Amino acid sequence: MLGTLLAIAITGGARMITGARSLWLGCAPVKTKRIYFANHSSHGDFVLLWASLPPELRRLTRPVAGADYWQSSALRRFIINKVFHGVLVDRERRDPSTNPLQPMLDALDDGNSLILFPEGTRNLAEGLLPFKGGLFRLGIERPDVELVPVWIANLNRVMPKGRTLPLPLLCTISFGAPLSIAENEDKDAFLARARDALLELAPEEA
Repeated sequence: MLGTLLAIAITGGARMITGARSLWLGCAPVKTKRIYFANHSSHGDFVLLWASLPPELRRLTRPVAGADYWQSSALRRFIINKVFHGVLVDRERRDPSTNPLQPMLDALDDGNSLILFPEGTRNLAEGLLPFKGGLFRLGIERPDVELVPVWIANLNRVMPKGRTLPLPLLCTISFGAPLSIAENEDKDAFLARARDALLELAPEEA
């Protein structure tokens, strides 16, 4: 119950502070398994993207997050597990025999969608960092899942690094057309295409 109440409060607060607008430019907000892959410039990225989904999709969508960060305190563990129902991944590969994608594959198999940041870390500069290979591997393993690019605009200005209180600026979350991996398309070609699709959603000043 507490987790649900906090989710409602965080969702409402995020949308109020940012005046977030959801622009469904290339797809509709329908119940189908998706991986929403987005640019990453702020710790609030997945919160705002998650909050921008309709409630019926939000309940089925789980952010992918680094276990090293979110398991570092009791409060963070509660928030990621009870509020956002996140999928925690081991970015440090402490056990090289395990498949780091398995928690994400299990979540998809359970009928959930995912929020993923293919840059792998926050990018404080303009544009995009090179994409990690996880998005490609997930697309190969689960070809029935739609890969939807999402550009989060302005959040890095709302909550810049080092600031404890957000600035009340307007943000937009633009959802593009779903991608799929073409037959015989290799990793580098697909990741370049996915990166271009994401950049096409960015406003000119991004």
